Amino acid sequence: MSQTFRHPEILEIARRDGRVTVEGLAAHFGVTHQTIRRDLTDLAEAGRLDRVHGGAVLPSGTMNIGYEERRALNPGAKAAIAQACAARIPNDISLFLNIGTSTEAVARELLHHDGLMVVTNNINVATILAANASCEVVVTGGHLRRADGGLIGSLATDTIRKFKFDLAVIGCSALDRDGDLLDFDIQEVGVSQSILQQSRRTFLVADHSKFKRSAPARICSLGEVDVFFTDRSPGAGLAAACRDWGTEVSVTPG
Repeated sequence: MSQTFRHPEILEIARRDGRVTVEGLAAHFGVTHQTIRRDLTDLAEAGRLDRVHGGAVLPSGTMNIGYEERRALNPGAKAAIAQACAARIPNDISLFLNIGTSTEAVARELLHHDGLMVVTNNINVATILAANASCEVVVTGGHLRRADGGLIGSLATDTIRKFKFDLAVIGCSALDRDGDLLDFDIQEVGVSQSILQQSRRTFLVADHSKFKRSAPARICSLGEVDVFFTDRSPGAGLAAACRDWGTEVSVTPG
């Protein structure tokens, strides 16, 4: 297999797992370690990956990867996380769902819930929940981010401040080793912080790929989240911090 065909698959593996190793890729493609090192060097020089000892990781840039790419990442894990999260959401409450493919997965798991009032700044979430006749759906105003159907800006924030939600379910673009939730869009961060302020309880849904990514803008600490739903343990250090903060970690392998 030529590098023309290997490179896209290497990037797909990196997006799925957050990193790639020389040894793992050599075994996967049946080529030498030297060949894989050349591939990773080429991809790093093109800005597609960052080289690290023994392999490469996704670059810690200031822009998120495309929405369709995000939607295709770890679908099994997102579905398992969404099912676990939805199982903890009672009927007959007010609920906020924010922007993200993980929150969209949660919306699909709420199609048989009764008596929900769901407020969202995610056009895709609203479209999904329109199929649930017993669910009242409120869409915030705001500037439409065409890339992913998100509504951001002051109009979205103003709408959120008119409510006090029983529960908010949020996602994030990255989760660093200190337990900070991170995002790429500073306007979205402002909206997310308003959601936290207006919610009695908060659930975070984030698969393991978020542990290995970085983004420039801070939303909040995991210490401000009540339950963190994920598909792999976040590691001993962060798990211990969550215990100290009183943040429950719910791990459901995908």
